[in-house]
Amino acid sequence: ACDHAVALPTPFDRAAHDAEPCRADATRSGTLEEPRHAGPRAKEYPFALDPFQETAVACLERRESVLVGAHTSAGKTVVAEYAIAMARRDGQRVVYTSPLKALSNQKYRDLKEEFGDVGLLTGDVVIAPNASCLVMTTEIMRSMLYRGSEVMRSVGWVIFDEVHYMRDRERGVVWEESLIFIPEGARVVLLSATLPNSLEFAEWVAQLHSRPVHVVTTSYRPTPLQHYVFPAGGKGLYLAVDERGRFRKDNYRKMRAIFKPNDDGTVDADDAMDHGLAAGAGAGAGAGA
Repeated sequence: ACDHAVALPTPFDRAAHDAEPCRADATRSGTLEEPRHAGPRAKEYPFALDPFQETAVACLERRESVLVGAHTSAGKTVVAEYAIAMARRDGQRVVYTSPLKALSNQKYRDLKEEFGDVGLLTGDVVIAPNASCLVMTTEIMRSMLYRGSEVMRSVGWVIFDEVHYMRDRERGVVWEESLIFIPEGARVVLLSATLPNSLEFAEWVAQLHSRPVHVVTTSYRPTPLQHYVFPAGGKGLYLAVDERGRFRKDNYRKMRAIFKPNDDGTVDADDAMDHGLAAGAGAGAGAGA
């Protein structure tokens, strides 16, 4: 399952927006509130897409920007790949930005294998700078936008990976300025871990570029989390919360047993770790764990 909302700019001429060829036939493209895609896809996958991926793809085919919020490994990359395939089909250049050089290098290798005509621009490496798909760090893109680069003027889509970095106090301004200065005709794909204010953020982007921005989120976590504790002085890990979110009282008791008791037989509750674990145990018990 997924959640979908639309951030609209003010003012917004919906009639003119819906009259554009890519959205004129509602039987094929759906509506702003219920996007769909009934035509051929720019890229096919050997598996069925999840609901949030289907919705995001429909938004892209409507030539509308989209913010995708999902947990790690949930499949946000599918949306990015589809945007690249669609841009190539339509003869447009696409930019893929990431916050780290290492991540940019990894994405370059992955996308190069998938699409072929891919370039890489980081502070250390320049490969195929005129390719139809360019992978770069967000700082490099901001610098190119500052310089009025001809490459950036021809961009149809910009993919911002890990856009939640915008909340970073030191580097967040890079994402903010990049979003402000991207070419007027470019659409954006914003990929993020779950954001508490995703709709508010999308509203800012929509107002910035005077175009709708879809917000597609899912709480599905394909890789269940397990929480372990390694106590100081211990000899191993203790599973505190299992993959179903259950607090493991048995392991908690085993872990407490490794602490040496005081003369009165109690364990020193002033120890910061023990105090935190005791609080966690109380919360778990209160939740019926």
